[in-house]
Amino acid sequence: MATSLLSLDRVNAFYGESHVLHDISLDLQEGRLLALLGRNGAGKTTCISTIIGFLPPRSGRITLAGGSLEKLSPERICRAGIGLVPQGRRIFGSLSVRENLDVAARPPAAGGKRHWTRDDVWGIFPRLKERQNQLAGSLSGGEQQMLAIGRGLMTNPRVLLLDEPSEGLAPQIVRELGEVLMTLKEHLSMVLVEQNLGLALKVTDDVVLLNTGRVVFSGTREQFEGQQAALHSHLGVE
Repeated sequence: MATSLLSLDRVNAFYGESHVLHDISLDLQEGRLLALLGRNGAGKTTCISTIIGFLPPRSGRITLAGGSLEKLSPERICRAGIGLVPQGRRIFGSLSVRENLDVAARPPAAGGKRHWTRDDVWGIFPRLKERQNQLAGSLSGGEQQMLAIGRGLMTNPRVLLLDEPSEGLAPQIVRELGEVLMTLKEHLSMVLVEQNLGLALKVTDDVVLLNTGRVVFSGTREQFEGQQAALHSHLGVE
């Protein structure tokens, strides 16, 4: 039976005095992908920011394999085994593709299933190998997203957080991204924030749906699909 790897238990977060996450609870099981869905402004990216330590929670617990994360810095959270592919890619445009990967390289987190190397990234993204000496800022949008994912893998996480990875990509590249995520599921547990509902439901095992910083649904993909019509008002997705 799958065990809980990443857990949020009644997490509350604030921007100043503005209460943005309200008692958020979710569980990512070992070896599964959880899609975090909802309209723009529902709190999805804020939830990712809280997990990775950019926005420390005011209350509640965040644990990775039972160890508390909520009081750690983003760097220590990364070392503990949480990797991030941020919204907007945020690659280092003035560095080469190879340098972007090398600067992110970290030893595997305790309990990690796999040690990711540059050669592993080349194997998943052959185009990056072809362009390894090219400045990252000159890559296409799809190639930059590949690099952002590869850079996340080089941190050797147990859990990879992906924030809107299909944003701004052509349909063919989105299909390729779906295939990559299916491959990565064999090696990683992941949390996926995604506005493209078709992509999310193709790759996910579990769904958490947010609205105004609150969980309005939590369950398996099959359970979500069974209730999708009733949940439509909470979805701002394609």
